[in-house]
Order: sequence, then C-alpha cells, then structure tokens
Amino acid sequence: MKRAVLLLLGANLLWAAVVCRAEPPAILEEITVRGQEEAPMEETLGIREVRESYARDIGEALQDVPGMTFIRKGAIANDIVMRGLQRDNINMLLDGVRLYGGCPSRMDPPSFHFDFAEVERIEIIKGPYDLENPGSMGGLVNAVSRSPGEGFGFNADLTYGSYDLLHGAATASYGTEKADGLAGYAYKYSKPPESGDGKKITDIYPATSRNRYKEDQLDSRAYEIDTFWIKGGLNLSDDGRTEIGYSYQDASHVLYPYLFMDADFDRTHRINWTTTVENISQRLSEATLQLWWNRVDHLMHDEYRVSSTPGTVVTRPYSMQTDAETEVYGGKLKGNWTLGPGTLTTGIDYYHRNWDATNEAAVFTIAEPYTAQPMIPDVASDNYGLFGEYAWPLATGLTLRGGVRLDYYEAEANSLDASRLTMLYQPYHPGGSLDDDTDFTEVGGNIQLSWKATDILEVFAGLASGVRSPDPQELYIGLQRIPTLMMPTATNWVGNPDLDPTRNNQADLGVEISGTDYYVSASIFYSALRDYIYLVDVPDPDGEGGLPAARTYRNIDATLYGGELAGQLALPLDLYLAGTLSYVRGKKDDTDENLVEIPPLEGKVSLRWDIDSYFVELTERFADSQDRVDESLGEEETSGWAVTDIKAGANWAGWSLYGGINNLLDKFYRTHLSYQRDPFRTGARVPEVGAFAYVNLSYRY
Repeated sequence: MKRAVLLLLGANLLWAAVVCRAEPPAILEEITVRGQEEAPMEETLGIREVRESYARDIGEALQDVPGMTFIRKGAIANDIVMRGLQRDNINMLLDGVRLYGGCPSRMDPPSFHFDFAEVERIEIIKGPYDLENPGSMGGLVNAVSRSPGEGFGFNADLTYGSYDLLHGAATASYGTEKADGLAGYAYKYSKPPESGDGKKITDIYPATSRNRYKEDQLDSRAYEIDTFWIKGGLNLSDDGRTEIGYSYQDASHVLYPYLFMDADFDRTHRINWTTTVENISQRLSEATLQLWWNRVDHLMHDEYRVSSTPGTVVTRPYSMQTDAETEVYGGKLKGNWTLGPGTLTTGIDYYHRNWDATNEAAVFTIAEPYTAQPMIPDVASDNYGLFGEYAWPLATGLTLRGGVRLDYYEAEANSLDASRLTMLYQPYHPGGSLDDDTDFTEVGGNIQLSWKATDILEVFAGLASGVRSPDPQELYIGLQRIPTLMMPTATNWVGNPDLDPTRNNQADLGVEISGTDYYVSASIFYSALRDYIYLVDVPDPDGEGGLPAARTYRNIDATLYGGELAGQLALPLDLYLAGTLSYVRGKKDDTDENLVEIPPLEGKVSLRWDIDSYFVELTERFADSQDRVDESLGEEETSGWAVTDIKAGANWAGWSLYGGINNLLDKFYRTHLSYQRDPFRTGARVPEVGAFAYVNLSYRY
C-alpha cells in the first residue's frame, strides 16, 4: 500500500509538471555560473538546489557537493563532514558569524541553529584557504542570508512529506532607496521516519535494551522547530550601509536514537550588526565593521527511554541529564586597499566563547546518585587575530593570491578545581603537570595561482598551512562514569589539557573546463596533518580497578589525500547529464593504520529533462563499502549501497512546485560515518531513511 501511494504521488508530480506554462530553463544558467563565475578554490550551493531536494537541514543538502557528507544521529541536525574532517576542524558560519552548539555530543551542530529560509546561498572553501576567520584548518562553510531589495518582496515555502513532515516558511521585505527591512518565520515538524526495513529509526534497539524508547515515544515527534528572524538596513549614503539582524530559534523534543539522550529543547538567540563604507579614499576602497553575539541553551535527558523508568536507583524523571549553555561574541574590522596592480585585504578580529555543561546521572555512584559533574567546566576562550591577503593579476588570465594569518588563543576552565584535575585527569596523562588554562600563538598562510588558459580552460594550484586550536571539549571535558546494566561498556571521558594545536599543510591542484553547455571540474589534494587531535582509548591507569578505562585525546601526525570530480553536460532532446565522485584516504603516519571516521568512495549520477519551466530528474546515489576502519577504536566496516531518487518540478508566474520520491525502491542501508567523538553514543547506528515522498510549493514576489 505504501509503495502504491508513493507511485501515485510520483505520477501526479509528473502530470503537474506537464501542464505548466513555459519559461527559460534554469539548468543552462547553472552550468554557466559554475563554469565562469565561481572562484577556483570555492564552490556554491544555491537555494534553488536546496528547495528541489528532500533535505531537512544543511548537512543533508551539502551531500550534493562533492567531498561533502554528513553524520546522522536522528531525523535532523546532521553534522557536516568535509574531506574526512569535521567538528572544529572546519568552520561553519552564517554571514561570517561564528556560533556553536551547546551539546557535547553535537546534537546541535552550528548549522542546526538557523533555517534554510534565512539563506540565499552556501559558500564552501575546501582546505585552509580562508584567512579571514580563525580556525578554518580544514575548510569553511559560510551560509549567506537573504537581504531585502527595493519595493515590496514576499516569498513562502510549504513542504509536506512522508511521516507527517511539515516544513513551512514565509519572508516579507520592503525597501526604499534610504532604508529597508525584512522579517521571516519558519516551522519544522516530523514524526520519526522509517528505514528500508519498515522500522522507525526510533526502533533500532532490541527488546532487552534499556536504551530503547518507551512505547508512547516510538512514534512521537522527531522534532519541532520554530525560527523567527528580522533584519533592518539603512543606506547612510551612496557609499555606506549599516545593517542589523536578530533571530530566535526554539527547537523542542528532538530525538537522537544514536545517543543515550534526546534534546528537551535548544533555544538560540543571534544578533549580527554590520556597517560597510566604500570609496573612502583613493587607496582604501572599502571598510567593514562587524559585531555579533549569540547564545544557545540546551537541555538533554533520557526521559523518553526505558532507562528512565522509576526504580531503586532512578528517583527522578530521568536517569541522566545534561544542561548546557554556550555564549559567543566577537567582531571584525576589515579593509580592502588598492595597492600596486592588485588588491590588499587586511583585518583584525576577536571572539570570546564560553561553554558550560553539567551532567547528572543516577548511576554515578550508589552513595551519591545524581551528583552534578562539570562535564564542560565553564570554559572561557578568547581568540585575537589579524590577517592580510593580496591578489595580484600577473597577466591576462593569470592571478596570484597569497596571505598570512596570526592568532593568539587562550582558554581557561573556570570550574575545574585542582582536586578534580589531579584525581580524574592526571592519571590518564602521566609524565607532566596539567593546568586549568592554556594559550597558543600560531601563524598560517597560503598561496594560490589560477590561470585562465583559454576561454574554456582554467587551471589552479594552491599551497596552504592552516591551524586550529584545541576546542574546550578536547582540552577539558570531564565525565566520570561507572559501568552499569544500562551502560555496560561505559568508560570515563577525559580531556587533555596538554594538547597542541593541529596544523594542516595542504597542496591542491585542479582544473575546470567549461562551455555553453558543459562543465567539468576535477581536483586532487594532499594534507599533512601535524599534531592532529585524535581519539584514543586508554586502560585503567593503575591496573587495579581504581579508575576505569577512558577515552581521551592525543596529538598524532596523519595524512589525508583524495580528490573530487564533478560535471554537467547538455544533451539533445533537452536532456542534461550530471555527476559527482569523491574519494578521501586517511592514515596515521607512525603506524600506517587507518584514520577513523573517513567516508568511502561515493558519488551520484543524474539525468534531467529540463524544458522551459518544467523538469523531471532521475538520480542514482551510491557509496562503496568502507573496510578501512580504525579497529583500535572499535570502528565497524560498512557495506556499499546505491539508491534511486526521482523528482519533478514546474515554475510559473512566481510559483514553483517541486516534488519527488527519495530512495524510490525503499532500500535499507547505512552510511559509514558515525561519531566516535560522542561521549553519549550507544553503539547503535541509525539507518538512512527508506522510501520518502515529498512535495514543495513555493511563491516568490
């Protein structure tokens, strides 16, 4: 019955596409933009591509970009992976603003805290070629928000899909020559989706597991999210503009089957103020001042699981709970200078981050149940940076770009007392005295050469060295756990205050070939990671059972290498062929063993019929098996898979209708990536969604 409904929906979508009025096709314009307008080291994902897809969040949407994938912990809030690097190894920003989630298990990665409807496009830089933001050691993902134009503007989107998925958003704007404003609201809701075996993703545990969901929660909300944003701008003169925006997001009852706990709520406030002045002098062509602040409050617990059933030990509505909050504020002053034949960009920046998380567990000890532990012990960190980058047009079609960045970083764990440092942290890191504060001074830089050899051929190469400091969790997380029936393999989770920053020395080489009806991009990279912050399991320090085994962090040297291939081709009969392929390999230098959390060879191929204002597209997504795993961390191998998607759409007079069926044949499969870096992982992996139908109706004015 389910498949009959899916096929009927697919037929209706195709019929809707056929009856709509003609407008110029968008696919050729997309080929032109990718072939002629994108910088060699950059890629862009447009919001049109996101609206056509089934993606619930940015993590799912970015899998269409070669070299990008995600980690699934539930129905939403999928975390981004770039060329095998994730977490703080890459930067995820919104309009250049740095924000962090509150959860130590990355329930709420940075991309979770804003909505698609706020975004116009997503900019991607692979590798350490971003000098304007600290910490872009592995790359940068920057979402650019919408700005109001002159006159009245309005757009609305409504998506309905399988499992009662309902996503809706509306944005209204009005602008004059002097001032403008914009306001928007978005709502997201879904029940837990099913995998290809017909089971809900909340039903992945055996009947004997205490981690399984209670019967009344198996089909409860998977998530419910409200987001509101407002932005206002004032044109100070023909050459000056100031703009300020505020956003509030409230996410509730977000389920994470991959973890021991689920999110009761995530509440996010964001403020961003930017002022730009152009044509200041003959030398200074533009100056920008940006100030920002954001805060996230996060509460997670196991109230929806059998583990919270009241009993002798569990005397509260939960058996464990973590209350976390993070606050970030900072600013940047940047200027563009005309210097000689090229342009010099200089700037200074600063950010402050505070992260505090308290964990309580009924099974901490029999004598002291629900003892509050400073899991992230109120860590305050500050980063002061300055940068300079020069773009030099050496000859027609030949450009040399290079620059440097200097950062000073300091961190202090305000709630980590000397006794806890000595009793919990020091035994796992013998040989030196640990401190509750640290600081680093690091320099990075890059040089890039791009050559537009002909109208259709461009070659680019780059050498870069990027640095990122250890994050507060890697330095100071402290979670003491006692193995129980609920968590039989529980170990302590302890930071390493003696970590050094990670440096990525990377080389890139690529080529782009483009014409009026085709586009091909190929690139390869090699990364030498020095002092890469890596997970290790350490045994009982004294061998007498005084302390259990623990998972912590060490600096190692490692190597990553691989490449991406992408292309589009216009065929006869209004057909368009597109495909991507990406590969990355990671190894430890000292032992030649595999790095953990490395995606396998993966890609997609699609055939699209696009004529005037309507289209139909068939896509095959696939991934090879991954047997190159880190056995020392218990990482499991993953089988290869291939799934088929179909979608169709139409555009007419400001209206757009998109819809499709993802995983048309309802296959059961799992992607390889799962978080070894989650202190609350259960060991159960969440499968991907089975057959999933969706339809989106949009209006633009």
